[in-house]
Amino acid sequence: MKKLLLSALIIFAAIIYSCAGNAASAQEYFSIGMAYFELGKYEEAERWLNRARQSDRTMTASQYNLGRLAFERQRYSEAAKYFEDILKIDPNNVLALRAAAYTRIKTGDIDIAQRHYSRLLELVPENADDGYNHALVLYAMERYDDAEQVLEKYRHSLRDNRDLLLLYARTQSAQNKVEAIDTFSSWLAEGSDPKVRYEYALALEYNELYARALEELRKAITEVTSTTENIKISAIRFALARVLLIADGDNPEGITEMRSAVEEGFNDIDALEKLIESGKVTGANRESLRDIASGMRRTEAQRIEAEEAQKSEEEKAEENVLETDPEGGSQ
Repeated sequence: MKKLLLSALIIFAAIIYSCAGNAASAQEYFSIGMAYFELGKYEEAERWLNRARQSDRTMTASQYNLGRLAFERQRYSEAAKYFEDILKIDPNNVLALRAAAYTRIKTGDIDIAQRHYSRLLELVPENADDGYNHALVLYAMERYDDAEQVLEKYRHSLRDNRDLLLLYARTQSAQNKVEAIDTFSSWLAEGSDPKVRYEYALALEYNELYARALEELRKAITEVTSTTENIKISAIRFALARVLLIADGDNPEGITEMRSAVEEGFNDIDALEKLIESGKVTGANRESLRDIASGMRRTEAQRIEAEEAQKSEEEKAEENVLETDPEGGSQ
């Protein structure tokens, strides 16, 4: 089917090229450009859409789709310019606002994305997807209270939209709100993810619900698989060890778990030091943690020394090559 469409396009384009003067309309240029777009022939699509853009009648639509083309080719700054040029002429263009906002996330211009989403939600306040994206941008800006307030407007969608519900839980948790516990629990009632369960456990720990936190951390460990990418089992084990040491200092399992976390790759010395200095771990456990921290520092020093030695060897090898062959083997 695509081959037939491409053949038809080639014939159509040839006819237009053979036409004299302005016989071909901008709409025809636009139609050819969009057909090439659908076929994934982006260079051809761009050429025809640029022709269509010269006419007032098809300028905005062509500009918008040139932005889409640039986005598909991961030319995000170029795409954003196309969309924002439309907004200079038509500030209330919802499609261009939505596209510009999302593209600005890709370019890393979070402040600009936030402004676009804010304006977009003034125009279409009922759109939960736009509300989610706006809240996501605010969350990235660490404006957690603002993000939560945006999501509050879409309470009716929280039950059916799991992405919305999870972001809601995370905004509450970032503010250390006890409500995060119930929101995380609602999300986990309909599915499971070790990273989310870990975040849920941290909320429980913060609110000193240690028994439940331990239960969730142990579940999270069993849910981690070889394909899990968003959370390391060593981080979960560290959290488990921390809760055990705080909640049940007489239980040797806390130190055992801490050693297991380090063996499995936990290397956040600052986090361990923070636990030692928190005053929540005392006596023999505190001394054991100091020994573990010392071991981590030695391991880190050895790693740095090994990297420097390897770098030095590579530099020497490169110098030897230059001494024996100053031209680097060039003919």
